[in-house]
Amino acid sequence: VCSSDLDGDGGVTFSHVGICVGDLERAVRFYCEGLGFELVQSHTVGQEFGQLMEIDDVALQSRFVRRDGVSIELLYFDSPGHCGQAVRRPMNRLGLTHLSLRVADVDTVAEIVELLGGTVVRSTRTAFESAGSADALDFVYCTDPDGTRIELMHLPR
Repeated sequence: VCSSDLDGDGGVTFSHVGICVGDLERAVRFYCEGLGFELVQSHTVGQEFGQLMEIDDVALQSRFVRRDGVSIELLYFDSPGHCGQAVRRPMNRLGLTHLSLRVADVDTVAEIVELLGGTVVRSTRTAFESAGSADALDFVYCTDPDGTRIELMHLPR
């Protein structure tokens, strides 16, 4: 149930999305140099957040990057390290499926994604004409270096 009762004073506002990364400097470079985010905050986090994160002996580095009012927290776990594989998740797996960015030119941004360690999933490329526009809709899925799915989409203005 969505409720407008949560709006306003004392309500809920969006803060950020967190992404666990295997190499913090590579991730910051990917999101900032490749996708135009700006590094806005850096934090060192310790056991004071262990209970919240449900991780014993936690130690991590956190970098907040921001673009267009959206913040992403890149989390690198010094202890106990990260787990899982750096592969993109199926779209129908419960949970976060992808980040989506509107771009002027899909090919140009896809090339930058690859130069900075990401992967372009060429088989997902989808383009079709838009009614009332000479400009086509154009989409492709990519991943960041750790497998987080990113949609690049060109939509006519």
